[in-house]
Amino acid sequence: MNNHKHQDITDTELLNRFYADHNNEWLGILLERYTLLLLGVSMKYLKNEEEAKDAVQQVFLKAIHELHKYKVEYFKSWIYMIAKNHCLMKLRSKSRYHVEVNEKTIATPEETGELNKHIEKEKTLDNLAEALKQLNEEQQLCVTLFYLEKKSYLEIAQQSNFSIMQVKSHIQNGKRNLKNIMEKMEGG
Repeated sequence: MNNHKHQDITDTELLNRFYADHNNEWLGILLERYTLLLLGVSMKYLKNEEEAKDAVQQVFLKAIHELHKYKVEYFKSWIYMIAKNHCLMKLRSKSRYHVEVNEKTIATPEETGELNKHIEKEKTLDNLAEALKQLNEEQQLCVTLFYLEKKSYLEIAQQSNFSIMQVKSHIQNGKRNLKNIMEKMEGG
């Protein structure tokens, strides 16, 4: 299976395709994307390459099983937590056999708070990217050039053939429309 042709499909789109047709190929593409992340997380906790590889396989199996039962919104954050919890459970079971669990491996409230902030930030960025697609072409172009590429009104006008007043108007309207779209997405 050549997954390079699926690189432009977002995690959310892959999950939606899976939930629509229950074809495990979509999950395979998603899991392949995060194999290195999962291996890194597993190595961080388990400190053993073979155990880490085994943990990744166990996380894959659990993910496939759970995704058939539950709808997941933010795959990357969810799969990260599955891997972390799996490794912590493995370490806890080892500790019964007198293997010391380093307190650094247990998630502190600060780390949990940081992860929650990261999840929220990721959700906001996903929503922003989705909202940006809903703007008209002129607003999308001007907002992207101004906020993401840090271009001046003059540079945008030269690049887009809009007048400076049109650029300013597209940015102001685009910003207002983005705010409205984001509020709708967040249920506000």
